[in-house]
Amino acid sequence: MSAMDARQTADRLIKEVSKSVIGYENEAKLLLACLIAGGHALIEGYPGLAKTTLVKAFAKALSLSFSRVQFTPDLLPSDITGSLIFNPKIGDFEVRFGPIFANIVLADEVNRAPPKVQSALLEAMQEGQVTIGGKSYELPKPFMIIATQNPIELEGTYPLPEAQLDRFMIRIRLGYPGDEVELRLAEDVDLGSVDSVNAVLSGEDIMNLRSLMRSVHVDASVIKYIVNLVRATRSAHDVKLGASPRTTQALSKLVRAWALLNGRDYVIPDDVKLLAPYVLNHRVITTGVDPNVVIRQLLQQVPTPLMERVLHKS
Repeated sequence: MSAMDARQTADRLIKEVSKSVIGYENEAKLLLACLIAGGHALIEGYPGLAKTTLVKAFAKALSLSFSRVQFTPDLLPSDITGSLIFNPKIGDFEVRFGPIFANIVLADEVNRAPPKVQSALLEAMQEGQVTIGGKSYELPKPFMIIATQNPIELEGTYPLPEAQLDRFMIRIRLGYPGDEVELRLAEDVDLGSVDSVNAVLSGEDIMNLRSLMRSVHVDASVIKYIVNLVRATRSAHDVKLGASPRTTQALSKLVRAWALLNGRDYVIPDDVKLLAPYVLNHRVITTGVDPNVVIRQLLQQVPTPLMERVLHKS
């Protein structure tokens, strides 16, 4: 598989997802890049913006196992990971695996579950395994958690702690659609259904793309740019907590996957500029200012590789 094949693969997936939801082509591509990079995604948006439908359409376009967990206040960790069940036929306990044992797991309204349930996701997200009855079990590969949450109606919810937010490679914030998209929603009664979505990527395809991603070239100046950008968040005005080193690694992986899905075997600074807000917006804790405002300022202030070369030559 070549970089051009990867681009065609991304185009096919976007075409299938668009049979169910429209206006989210970039978001579908972001989810695919995140999956290839081995990350997890958090999607935020108001009710009715098709967060769940987007994830279901994305998962159906992949011939991978999929499960959905509706998070509620009465959910238990074992409802996600599984538990030991006594089997009278064999006179012993056996493992009954939970919905976490799927390639793509949708954690719907993740902030409605209590902290114990949220923490049950940490091991799965970081280690690719869960512990049941004192024994560890590996999760399928590839494995990705896509969580959704509603930024309003926060009464009775449990905000995700910073340690768990940091495990999500990207956070996507969905807004209201434009006029043309909403007109099509009113005209086409089949939109919103995933029945017409066909699987166009296999697990083997994803693993091949991951291998190909490792060969994507990132110039030393671009690597330095990523590091400088992340480090700048730690000393920026109005920031209480800057991005962690995990952010540097996440952004480095994601730009490689994004370049690949755009048919390139090399990363350009614009890839970093485009993806940095998705990787940083949930990791930068401010004193009340919108993190995206801080991130936009840093993207303007931190010299790009081209600027560095010009300054060096002068």
